[in-house]
Amino acid sequence: MAWRNRGIVSVKRTSRDIRTANRYEVLRQIIAKSPTSRQELAAATGLSLATVATLVGELLDLGMLTEVGFEDSAGGRPRGLVAVNSGGGALIGVDIAETYVRVELFDLGLNQLARADEDMRPGESRPEQVVGHVAAAVGSVVAQAGVDGARVLGVGVSVPGQVDRDRGVAEYAPNWDWHDVPLLALLAEHIAHPLYLDNPLRACAVAELWFGAARGRGDAVVVNLGTGVGAGLALGGALHRGVSNSAGEWGHTTLVLEGRLCHCGNHGCVETYVGAPGIMQNLRELSPAGPLLHPGDQTATIDALARGVAARDPVALKVVRDTARYLGAGIADLVNLLNPEVVVLSSWVAATLGEPLLDEVREAVARHALRRPFASTEIVLSPIPTDPVCLGAATFALEGALQSVGQRPAQRAASARSRTAPPS
Repeated sequence: MAWRNRGIVSVKRTSRDIRTANRYEVLRQIIAKSPTSRQELAAATGLSLATVATLVGELLDLGMLTEVGFEDSAGGRPRGLVAVNSGGGALIGVDIAETYVRVELFDLGLNQLARADEDMRPGESRPEQVVGHVAAAVGSVVAQAGVDGARVLGVGVSVPGQVDRDRGVAEYAPNWDWHDVPLLALLAEHIAHPLYLDNPLRACAVAELWFGAARGRGDAVVVNLGTGVGAGLALGGALHRGVSNSAGEWGHTTLVLEGRLCHCGNHGCVETYVGAPGIMQNLRELSPAGPLLHPGDQTATIDALARGVAARDPVALKVVRDTARYLGAGIADLVNLLNPEVVVLSSWVAATLGEPLLDEVREAVARHALRRPFASTEIVLSPIPTDPVCLGAATFALEGALQSVGQRPAQRAASARSRTAPPS
């Protein structure tokens, strides 16, 4: 039964929700280790062998899995093996960032088959402009992969800021001054596939849980370093969303009292010192007329800094060191507060600045964090070779597709309408 408190709706999990979660976890384990047996799946998931057998049967009936033979068992009958049927469907992940739109198409084993990029120029952030870029890129990857549209199980869409994933609404994107934009309803006018919305913090965290540095870890923090900054949280081996799907807005915690003005309206936020625009400001304050700064071009500036560090340019080295000092202080707060097993530096700024940034961050965290939690925390760069946001967004589409299993056609249509309808 739902209850309402200050505009937040909490719904008790139904048996269908639990079954969907179990189905999702079984498929996740099979994608991670394929082929595998039902007995191994029961051990990995903690579900009973009977439950696993039923869920595997459903996934086989859907064509998502295939039987691939047998393996010997100690003293018993051979165990049947199942694997992901890579051709059993396609998933699309969309990474909407402040400076680009990237779309990747995956097979059911989450192997990338196609990718398309659309640049977002400054001032090109009106919802209809963003929707146009997404629609063009989605059409491009479907054409590149030669996939029949009917095989696309869904499109997961990641957009910066706070989102209402149930209504498909981008509630607040401070860098664009978006408020309550019915993004999925706008996209549904151009894209015929089922659509699912979340933000890059959750997408990066899921990608690391499935394929990256958080795999097999109970508690992990995925620090997203791009134009915006945030922290995806995995607690107890599961994605942590918070009561209003707003957990992880670490980029808008105060780092410097009365510091730089942030797009969110506050002063001194973490994002204003370690996001790409903040790094550009760090550089501007040190060397305003130097060759490393490319005004109005975040990507070119961060690329120039990376090349400068490799060439031992003193200005580049100091900017990265100063940025890491701010970043390390903020990460130390996360280490002290959450005591995670691993902190993963993800997204394009972290990938571009790479090991030099990581080394400086580790030193800075060691100076600020308490000794005991710091000793238990590994700090690493994301090992995922593709865009982790697209990969994570594709898993949201997979989760949505599994929710519709067992629904009648009319129910599936109603669910699709509810996801893409504008808020009333």
